[in-house]
Amino acid sequence: MHRLLIPIAAVALCVAGVAQAHPLDYRIDTVHSQVLFSADHDGYSKPVGRLAIARGWLRFDPDDWGASKIVADIDLASADLGDKGWNAAVMGKNFLAAGQFPLAHFESGTVAKTGEQTGTLDGTLTLRGVTVPVKIDFIVNRVGTTLFGFETIAGFSGHAKLDRTRFGMTAFPKAVGTEVTVRLEIEAKLDRRAEYDYQQAAEKARAAAQH
Repeated sequence: MHRLLIPIAAVALCVAGVAQAHPLDYRIDTVHSQVLFSADHDGYSKPVGRLAIARGWLRFDPDDWGASKIVADIDLASADLGDKGWNAAVMGKNFLAAGQFPLAHFESGTVAKTGEQTGTLDGTLTLRGVTVPVKIDFIVNRVGTTLFGFETIAGFSGHAKLDRTRFGMTAFPKAVGTEVTVRLEIEAKLDRRAEYDYQQAAEKARAAAQH
């Protein structure tokens, strides 16, 4: 009996090892994820705009936050402030320059846990061809399965402050605030292929842009 159990146990361990090879990689759900931004408008208000995430992936280990990572491309041509003229102005050359630089790219570096459900991540944001260090404070909202257990979802909220002039957006300094507040709402689905598929999609997009 023991001779039979040993190979069975060995096979079980091998299968478990394969199943856990990339257990913490998630594909960002672009439908349920948003980037919200806000800046002062001549002292009267702080309008809020929205940007869509084109693609991205993240790795989150609840037992080792330092091993976590997030990579995302943001669709600058998706800017929406509720008015076509305003959208065009924000996507224009004075601000996002979406025609020349259609995507912004964020990639995290270090991730640190600061509380039971809170953390900070330091990374870089490339916008308008300029790469700037960015710090994001975030909350882990929930990691769990959907109602019917078909998918495992990780959800996060984050916020950061950016200086738009560091990315070359220096237009209208008296009318538009220099500081931009960014809010992130991220949902991601457990997917072992998330990193690989992201890299493939990004490479295909780069190749298409060169033609």
